[in-house]
Amino acid sequence: MVKKTDSQLGMHRPITRRDFVQGVSMLAAGASLGGSTLAFAGQATDSDYPPTLTGMRGSAPGSFELAHALRDGARMGAAKTLEERYDLIVVGAGISGLAAALYYRQRFGDKARILVLDNNDDFGGHARRNEFHQGGPMRLALGGTQNMEHWSYSEVARGMIESLGIDMQALLRERTFAYGDHPQNGDAAWFDEATFGENKLVTNYTLEGWALGDSLDCIDELPLGDEARADLRRLYTERTNVLPDLDDEARYAFLQSISYPEFLQKHCGISPEVTRIFDTTMHSSWGVELRALSAAEAMDTGAPGRNMVGWDFNREAFQYPVAMFPDGNASIARLMVQRLIPEVSPQATAENVAMARFDYAKLDRAETPVRLRLNAMVTNVQNQDDGVAVTYVKRGEALRVQARHCVMATYHSMIPYLVPALSEAQQEALKYQVKIPMLMTNVLIRSSKPLEKLGIEGARCPGRMHGDMYVWRGIDTGGYTQGAAEDEPVVLGFSGTLSPPDDAYDLKAQLRGSRQRMLELEFADYEREVRTVLDGLLGPAGFDVTEDILAITVNRWPHGYAYEYMDLWDDDFAPGQAPHEIARQPFGNITIANTDAGAEAYTHTAIDQAYRAVGELPA
Repeated sequence: MVKKTDSQLGMHRPITRRDFVQGVSMLAAGASLGGSTLAFAGQATDSDYPPTLTGMRGSAPGSFELAHALRDGARMGAAKTLEERYDLIVVGAGISGLAAALYYRQRFGDKARILVLDNNDDFGGHARRNEFHQGGPMRLALGGTQNMEHWSYSEVARGMIESLGIDMQALLRERTFAYGDHPQNGDAAWFDEATFGENKLVTNYTLEGWALGDSLDCIDELPLGDEARADLRRLYTERTNVLPDLDDEARYAFLQSISYPEFLQKHCGISPEVTRIFDTTMHSSWGVELRALSAAEAMDTGAPGRNMVGWDFNREAFQYPVAMFPDGNASIARLMVQRLIPEVSPQATAENVAMARFDYAKLDRAETPVRLRLNAMVTNVQNQDDGVAVTYVKRGEALRVQARHCVMATYHSMIPYLVPALSEAQQEALKYQVKIPMLMTNVLIRSSKPLEKLGIEGARCPGRMHGDMYVWRGIDTGGYTQGAAEDEPVVLGFSGTLSPPDDAYDLKAQLRGSRQRMLELEFADYEREVRTVLDGLLGPAGFDVTEDILAITVNRWPHGYAYEYMDLWDDDFAPGQAPHEIARQPFGNITIANTDAGAEAYTHTAIDQAYRAVGELPA
């Protein structure tokens, strides 16, 4: 098959496809940054309503360049001191930062004056809301943080969720979305010609760990050789123990010491051709290549193989009764903001938050006790005798504000550059926890007819930039409903991360490689990718790639998931000596929140760490 040209893929069609900062192209901005670090700092695109912005989102152009300059040794000039004094300054308006503001009011009173600063043009951190109004009724999608693992919630996190009025059982009842599974349509896998020699859609795809024992007829449809198909079938059906000399405990320890692909190939005799179809399986959950996971981690997350070491498969362990809003956990952030600053959306509740309009002009007003200041990149935080001084840049101007306390609810790896007075040991611990890149690209298409014709609700895409694609529907919560009419637009969510270079061996090198690639790609590269996939996947069912794509939003998070310790790459740290435990120690009037401080990439972790950080502030 001849590769299609950009014109044939519809790259000329009039949808947002530019990387702009305040109306100035990033090409110009990049040139200016070379001469003046502050030229475009704190100037991420302003909009009356950021959730409606399309194009390059997530860590959008203009939101991170100054942070990179600080990392690279840039010196800041003198700052103008504002006549603003607060009880608390929170650095970071993600869920952890917003929770810290709420907990501070609980501890110090509702009259406490609080300033929340964030370098992005929207609040919520990775809990980002995407709205689409092109072509019909509003369609919602999530741009990062997805759902609530409510079964793991601490009493603290559960209390916060309940205080926001969120009814977990109602969320569960009002959801049919199941990551590709659907009462009418099913999951699928699309194999592309560039990687597998042919474009092929395989429906009724059951090669996930939780499908063990289901029909394996799809194996016969895979673009693999006969030997590889036989290996794959054996991987699912053979009952054996390839580690007979080890008891259960020693067996598990061994599986923690070897990568999943190596285990399959060396100990189970599975062809590398087989493992290739699983390469991106864990992109959406772990954010890393399969080769970065131990055999234990992979199988504990649903990859096949437990039957090869004499263990049964517990299907119930892989039931995932997710509770979620149609914009993901952005609705949690919105409810937190509404609680802090009721004027932004006076009538918003957990029952209607998905449909509530927020007035961003009311986020930062002098007359309210809590102010949320967006497009404000913090550059320095210092302890003082009577509190803290915080310097930030907004619209190219360096400004300083003072407060009694400060909670750093931002990336651990950035904090050493913002609080340089920290001890060397604490700085090294903070730098240890690099974020894991993640990618969520949402595409609004004209109708779901091609999906219904194919009978699919999602597809695995091994070999492509995004490992998974789902239809964002069946999440009728927070007052939002989406009809099942085939002639109305639907949002397709492409998720995963970017594969690092093959020669990136250790995990940190892999993450750097993935992050660098993510930053180097322009919006057109992401657009070309999703157009290529949709043309191959849905084209045979009547999808016109030049006409049927209405909007694209790329939520690019080079610093995404919190770093979680992994079998193959991290030591077994003694209690209290893990990097995140050393990193989060209080420093005078400064404490540290965010998911990095808990070494877990979950919303409840963000809440728990906010509670701890506020509790550690001096009275």
